[in-house]
Amino acid sequence: MSTATRSEYLLSLLKGSIGKLPITDIEPADVLIAVRKIERKGQLESARRTLQLAGAVFRYAVATARLSSDPTRDLRGALTAPTVTHYGAIIDPARVGELLRAIDGYEGQPITMLAMQLAPHVFVRPGELRHAEWSEFDFEGALWTIPAAKTKMRKDHLVPLSRQSIAILEDLRTLTGPEGYVFPSIRSRKRPMSDNTINAGLRRLGYSTDEMTAHGFRAVASTLLNESGKWHPDVIERALAHGDSDRIRAAYHRGAHWKERVAMAQWWSDHLDQLRKGADVVPIKAEKR
Repeated sequence: MSTATRSEYLLSLLKGSIGKLPITDIEPADVLIAVRKIERKGQLESARRTLQLAGAVFRYAVATARLSSDPTRDLRGALTAPTVTHYGAIIDPARVGELLRAIDGYEGQPITMLAMQLAPHVFVRPGELRHAEWSEFDFEGALWTIPAAKTKMRKDHLVPLSRQSIAILEDLRTLTGPEGYVFPSIRSRKRPMSDNTINAGLRRLGYSTDEMTAHGFRAVASTLLNESGKWHPDVIERALAHGDSDRIRAAYHRGAHWKERVAMAQWWSDHLDQLRKGADVVPIKAEKR
């Protein structure tokens, strides 16, 4: 979601409370009541960001002589701080190889095994993987287009597919294709697999929540790709579909880095194959492309 769109959304949360009041009539208690309504819905991060944004509006009003003081000034610390979740992830190269070998030996549902096999290659968010549909894949173009409605940033995310990723998808297509969800629920093909399926598979392989999670495959890729020294950080960030508040940098990412992302996707899959085989996993530093 762009900064402007995000700001519009946060301000819309205040429409029913202080949104229509004259700015000179708004008291600290009014703001606190408004953001606590958001907080009570469990939207702790949105409540915090809304308070920050409202403060920015009030400070602008002060700076332009429309208001004598910022009513949010004394509200710092008044909201419950959102809990930061750290996802378990194995980032030691040798242990990553062990994990990949363990996944290959998984004895549960074949679709679960294939989901765990594909996850490290594409390192998308778990929800994006679970909700993948066959119509999103272009096998000839080696491309997966995740539509904006399914992404955290609310814009299409293009995922270049390595030869290994396509091979896994081809195996999947014989099981769940040619249309519908790539990873359907075992109960109904009209629904995607449960959000706990991959994590349950990892638990079955003996990995605790603190060790490895479905989301952890993103941390594995981010860490090892950066440590390789072969790829520009911007290329890695774009592959991870992280947001960029700088619009110029974001535009540059969309254009100039695509060829590098395609090359990186294949290099990463080849590297995972090396780790799986137990090859020399000491990263070799190289000049950034």
